[in-house]
Amino acid sequence: MNDSAEPPPLCVADDATFWPWLRWPEFARWPNPADTIVIVPLAGTADWGLGHPLDAEETVLLHVLRAASRQRPPSLPILVTPPLRFVLGPDPGCAFAVEPPVAHALIAEVAASIVASGFRRVVLFNSSPWNEELIAAAARDLRIAHGLQIFRISLSGLGLDFHPVRSPDRRKIQTLITALIGRAPEPPPAESAAPAAREWGDETVRPLAEPALSLDAAAAEGPAVLAAAAEKLVSLLGEIHARPPLAHGGAIPRAQP
Repeated sequence: MNDSAEPPPLCVADDATFWPWLRWPEFARWPNPADTIVIVPLAGTADWGLGHPLDAEETVLLHVLRAASRQRPPSLPILVTPPLRFVLGPDPGCAFAVEPPVAHALIAEVAASIVASGFRRVVLFNSSPWNEELIAAAARDLRIAHGLQIFRISLSGLGLDFHPVRSPDRRKIQTLITALIGRAPEPPPAESAAPAAREWGDETVRPLAEPALSLDAAAAEGPAVLAAAAEKLVSLLGEIHARPPLAHGGAIPRAQP
C-alpha cells in the first residue's frame, strides 16, 4: 500500500459548484441567489444485480452531475448540496433505508436551509426508482410550504434507469460503473437464470443474464454513456434556468370567492 497516495474523496463533486467547499463570505457576496439553481442529489444504497458495490447509484448520480457541472455554460449558475443517502429502499437488497416520513423530513430540512440562505430554485436529482414518488410528494409540499420553484430530475429520465423490470438501461449502467471504478463486476451466482417478464410493481431484483463487458471494453464505452447523460442533464438545467421566476415571490394566492 502506498501511504503517500491521497485517499479517495468522500463525495464526487465539481470544486466550483459544491456547496460545502465554499466559505460563508462567498455566500454573503453571492451575486444572483434568486437565479441560481440548487441541486439536491438523492442516492440510495442497494444491490441492483449488476455485480457492483452497493453505492452504485451514488457512483452514477454524482459522476453525471459533476460532468454536467463542468460542461455547463458560464451563464448557468448552479450549486450542489451533499447527497442525501438516507432515502427509501423497499427491496431486500437495499441498505440504510428509512421510512417515508423520515426521508420526507430530511428533504424538508435541507430545503429549509436552502431557503434560509436566500435561494429559491431547487432541483431534486434522484437516482433510485424507489424514490421517484417520494420526490414528487416532497416537491409539492415544499412548493406549498416555502414558495420554492422546485423541479425533479431522475436518472431514469437521462437514459440510466436502475429499475430491474421497466429499464432497458441496466447493461449500460453496469458498463458505466465498470468504467468509473475501474473494476469488473462480480459474475452472477451460478444458479441464477434469466428473469421472466414481469409487470411494473414487481420489485424483484435479479442479476443480469448476459455476460458483462470486459474492463477494457467498458473503459472504452463508458465515457460516451457518461457524456450523453451529462448532456441531457445540462439541457434540462438550461430549460429550468430559462423559466421565469414564480409570481408573487412564490407565495400561493388565496382563492377568490
